[in-house]
Amino acid sequence: MISISIKSVFSTLIKSEDWWAVWAGLILFFVGFSGIITNVPKPTSWTINPLISFSIDSFISYLILTFILIVILSIALRIIQGKLSTFIPTFFIFSMLGLFAQVISKQSFMGTYGLEYVLWALVIGLIISNTVGVPNFLKPAIKTELFIKIGLVLLGAEILFSKILNLGIQGLILAWGVTPLVLVIMYKYGTSVLKLDKTLSVLMAAATSVCGVSAAIAVAAATKAKKELLTLTISISLLSTVILLVGLPALIRILGIDFVVGGAWIGGTVDSTGAVVAAGELLGEQAMEVATVIKLIQNVMIALIAFVIAFLWVTKIDNTSNEKPSLVQIWYRFPKFILGFIFLSIISSFVFLPIIGESSLTEILKITGSIRTYLFAVAFLSIGLETNFTSIKSQISGGKPVQLYIVGQSLNIIMTLLFAWILFGI
Repeated sequence: MISISIKSVFSTLIKSEDWWAVWAGLILFFVGFSGIITNVPKPTSWTINPLISFSIDSFISYLILTFILIVILSIALRIIQGKLSTFIPTFFIFSMLGLFAQVISKQSFMGTYGLEYVLWALVIGLIISNTVGVPNFLKPAIKTELFIKIGLVLLGAEILFSKILNLGIQGLILAWGVTPLVLVIMYKYGTSVLKLDKTLSVLMAAATSVCGVSAAIAVAAATKAKKELLTLTISISLLSTVILLVGLPALIRILGIDFVVGGAWIGGTVDSTGAVVAAGELLGEQAMEVATVIKLIQNVMIALIAFVIAFLWVTKIDNTSNEKPSLVQIWYRFPKFILGFIFLSIISSFVFLPIIGESSLTEILKITGSIRTYLFAVAFLSIGLETNFTSIKSQISGGKPVQLYIVGQSLNIIMTLLFAWILFGI
């Protein structure tokens, strides 16, 4: 019996997509740590000529990163699926399209209005899938969840406890006080008042209250949500992010709100971490730092919320019988990649930071951050390729999902401003 149990556990650890997200994330973190990639392969700003956004050295680093990812992902898929099909050449095409999305987002006009690379990657995928259709040879590389899960594991390395403590108890109260309140109220409003699907309601509540796309993806894994629901949530969240990125800093200046309070307000309401930094920069260095730390503190809640929602879905929502679910069932539903997220956060905070220092760790995190950007770009391209407008139209029928988001985000904006003013303004 013991040998069978050990064999079963070993099989799960090497054949599960969630666990491979952990292993791949850890390998990629140590790729950044080892110095295999020293030049951060990320496009820079451009106005007219997109070719100047990417140097030859950066492009070579991008190709090296592509090769490393192809090796890791090929091994993972060979073990998980038992075959590779045409994944390798197809993934290379994905990598070039993902790079194209990043380059578009760096155009000066696009950057000013917060039109991020994930939005362009999604648009590219949607255009292909809703015009000519997805060619069969592209389909083997559509591994949306695997790409995103690996990216979220890498995000954990950027959650440093020393930064979280920079704002003291005020930052914790703002980020962890408003978030659960907005999440619960928004979910109840969606399910009880608007009579929306419970899974869609919790996806939109998590995206609004925590950190947009990352939280939505973690919760989608915990609830086994349909891709159409996740795509709808992401689309609304990205559109809102663009509006808030431009609108909030302008509103803060018009109302004469203190920039520290404004930074805290931005950090708690703008969904995307990248957009938070961009919006904070419009108010100055101090506002940007406060906004970024608040968003980092919120990001910590991804793990907790994923666990709580997985528990509730197993014990309440998906439990059609009167039997009490076992711990094994709860463990099965829990998104395992969250463990990688937590692990990298802990070793970055308590092992690497004390040993190599903040400046060296920051350089490593720039590299792992660029890897995460790469993965999110191909992931959102995949989401677009898997989505057709007909399915989105059927989900958004009646406008109730949009209504839920507007009500929830309005509540989030008001409560976050109130908390920010009390904690940082008085």
